[in-house]
Amino acid sequence: MTEKPTYLTREGRARLEAELEYLTTVERKQIAERIAAAKELGDISESGEYEDAKKAQALLEGRIRELKHLLSRAEVIDEDQASNGEVRVGSSVTVRFEDDGSEETWTIVGSAEANPRQGRISNESPLGAALLGKRARNKVTVHTPSGVMKLTILKVL
Repeated sequence: MTEKPTYLTREGRARLEAELEYLTTVERKQIAERIAAAKELGDISESGEYEDAKKAQALLEGRIRELKHLLSRAEVIDEDQASNGEVRVGSSVTVRFEDDGSEETWTIVGSAEANPRQGRISNESPLGAALLGKRARNKVTVHTPSGVMKLTILKVL
């Protein structure tokens, strides 16, 4: 796991904290009960239910460790802070694609909250990284796995 900061919105941090709380208080208990029930059935060396429960427990503990690590490195994005017109983590950016003239608006977020279908792109993605530090009317060329994108920044909020 990396030592770089995890950029989160206030909402994103709250969502991860709620998930961690649920996993540690509810899911752990449910899996422990599944393991106990499987043990009561007798020979665990050939018990599919026991093996399934142990695998679920391993996945759960991995997710709990991941969430704790993310939250320990969390830097909350101050979405209310003025960006001085420059794209930064937390900015909403409207761009026009040069190839077809279409426009899209994205919010630049940390990788833990990225969801391109919801218009939330990671600051670490090729597009997000290329937009950081730019201003309205800047032209940007982005090299992505699917090819080169050329766009113009129309608005930064």
